[in-house]
Amino acid sequence: MSYESLKLERTGPVAEVVLTGPGRGNAMGPAFWRELPQLFRTLDDDENVRVVLLRGEGKSFSVGLDLLAMAPELGPLLDVQAGPAARTQLHRLIRRMQDAVGAVAECRVPVIAAVHGWCIGGGLDLASACDVRLCSADARFSLREVKVAIVADMGSLQRLPRIIGEGNTRELAFTGKDIDAVRARAMNLVNEVFPDADALLKGAREMAQQIAENPPLVVQGIKRVMNASAGRTAEQGLEYVAAWNSAFLASEDLQEAFSAFAEKRPPKFQGR
Repeated sequence: MSYESLKLERTGPVAEVVLTGPGRGNAMGPAFWRELPQLFRTLDDDENVRVVLLRGEGKSFSVGLDLLAMAPELGPLLDVQAGPAARTQLHRLIRRMQDAVGAVAECRVPVIAAVHGWCIGGGLDLASACDVRLCSADARFSLREVKVAIVADMGSLQRLPRIIGEGNTRELAFTGKDIDAVRARAMNLVNEVFPDADALLKGAREMAQQIAENPPLVVQGIKRVMNASAGRTAEQGLEYVAAWNSAFLASEDLQEAFSAFAEKRPPKFQGR
């Protein structure tokens, strides 16, 4: 399939999803909100995909919502004189856009965000929906919705507290300030900072390959267990993983791991 706002590149079990615009700075217009869930659900259904790398084309990851491109759809719904029908339509639109970002968070395989340049508003919502975030030294992050009189509603207020804590999230949301890569690393928003965009892409691809070489069913199980444990007590999380392993621990990949260890060779996992 061809996309207007995205590009898909495949290298073996690694799928690279590239944000391409068409808005400046990979701004998120109507095509993005329509195509993102389509693409991620296609990847989710592809058993050959073991990891997804998400990055931006050009000088930035994403500057967030494309207000001009979205104006024809959003404008009539934001009229302060609009009645209940418009409010209902706006609620449906917000939920549809939330589901688009949710498709990234719910993808069965790990998703790595490689962030360079600006990552603003919806861009940060998207990055926070990924499992791991890496960035280049020139990366700048901002939860800027407050500056345009909007309560951030695409997932940052829900996902970021688990990543960077309540205090850091509230600071970013209340101020709308920009933070650099050093601050992002200090607050654990990103796992690692690379010198430039080229080094970032190289490092992200190496991490993706490391993940892809591990038994895919186990990697997917780790994601499912960690997602299910969010908001639960430790005991509830332990019960969930015990049930998961009781159902899925026995596998050909487990036998391959034992055989490879005994034979002193690298294992070759097949996802069975």
